Amino acid sequence: MATALKANSKYSEAEWTARQELAACYRIFAMLGWDEMIFNHITVKLPDEDGSYLINPYGLHFSEVCASNLIKIDIDGNKVDTDNPWHVNKAGFVQHSLFHRELPDAHAIIHTHTTATMAVCSVEGGLRATNFYACNFQNQLAYHDFEGVTVREEEGKRLLENLGNKRILMLKNHGPVVMGRTLPEAFLKHWVLQRACEIQLATCSMGDPIIVPPDVVAVHQRDLHQVQIPGGAGRAEFDAMVRRIDKIDTSWRD
Repeated sequence: MATALKANSKYSEAEWTARQELAACYRIFAMLGWDEMIFNHITVKLPDEDGSYLINPYGLHFSEVCASNLIKIDIDGNKVDTDNPWHVNKAGFVQHSLFHRELPDAHAIIHTHTTATMAVCSVEGGLRATNFYACNFQNQLAYHDFEGVTVREEEGKRLLENLGNKRILMLKNHGPVVMGRTLPEAFLKHWVLQRACEIQLATCSMGDPIIVPPDVVAVHQRDLHQVQIPGGAGRAEFDAMVRRIDKIDTSWRD
């Protein structure tokens, strides 16, 4: 997927690859309508710089993000590449920094405000076992009560307590925080969660949904692990979407 570095590049090969992958993810989200004006974030750890992360420039739409304008920050949201003219929405990084700092496996973190996921976060019972995709997540989601905009560090303790050993946190009345060991894995989790929520909204608008029994959910989740995925979780799906955005615009690679 990565475009070769220029000979005089200031980036390492590992950083440039991470930048291009993250820029591609932002463009994919824009294409799928998962953007929220200039808000929301997808962040990733840099593989070759401990304590450094990439985040979108505050003020750009997801469709404007490219590899070179992503901002490198430290764990507190401070800019590392000070020559980057764009700003960081530090308020939006508060929860990301918490999970990146405390969870070694949270390499990539996605927070969105899509209509479907926010709606499911805003009803009693949250995501229910009413469709194929929703069954993937039964007993896999954590929930956190709404406490207002997430800018207060003291909320962090409760966020971690409510998350527990799960890696998707549904912020009630707000939206999901999806974490992955890789960016493609986090992308695929978000895609499946989005579909599960969209279908739940459609189903509930039609009448009383059919709830899948717990024993059937258990069989479903067991059999999901039998699927062999080339390149690791999410890689094939992510690369397919990269090919789609390349047909629209390749400027994300720059």
